[in-house]
Amino acid sequence: MTSASPTPDGWLAVDRYFADTLVGHDPALEEAVEAQRDAGLPAIEVAPVNGKFLHLLARISGARRVLEIGTLGGYSTIWLARALPRGGRVVTIEAEPVNAGVARANVDRAGVGSLVDIRVGRGEHVLPTLSDEEPFDLVFIDADKESNTLYLDWAARLGREGTVVVVDNVARGGEVADPDATDPRVVGTQRALAMLGSDPRFDATALQTLDLKGWDGIALAVVVRAGEL
Repeated sequence: MTSASPTPDGWLAVDRYFADTLVGHDPALEEAVEAQRDAGLPAIEVAPVNGKFLHLLARISGARRVLEIGTLGGYSTIWLARALPRGGRVVTIEAEPVNAGVARANVDRAGVGSLVDIRVGRGEHVLPTLSDEEPFDLVFIDADKESNTLYLDWAARLGREGTVVVVDNVARGGEVADPDATDPRVVGTQRALAMLGSDPRFDATALQTLDLKGWDGIALAVVVRAGEL
């Protein structure tokens, strides 16, 4: 069999194969996506294979307290909540009250509502209110890209040595490698990656992905020194 260059049809077929083989059909998750669509939320939730990646990462890391920045309709929140051990909790931050309402209904319907604390407000306002709580073991950042450096700073402040940090949407369809990029979302992502590469509180890498959401990627980091820079 000869190798071939990836095409949208090709990588979508592979994504479907991976999802069918390794994720399967899940009524609660599928209903969550349907509810998001019915409410007019944008179709920007993580792909099923990426949702399961987050789920497995939380389990592998033994995360008991998870912080999610960017709830949307709660799809990834369900995946993360299902990974929690007894006594675990997901704190998820959502700026839009309508989104938060959809998410609350979705996590409740999925049977994980008691494990999820939805904080409504902009991250810059909500994150400081978490300072007196226990450290988080895993932080998933999937909100406005312009604020990624702010979110990373708080991930280190609210985490501990060994906290896992995941930043979504870092490839931006290849635009992240353009030094002349002007799109604020791309520039915000570039600044976040530069921070992960230079900030002594993190050790990080990034991976490109091709899936249901197209050409993108994630950054994966571990906090090696918690607190303020």
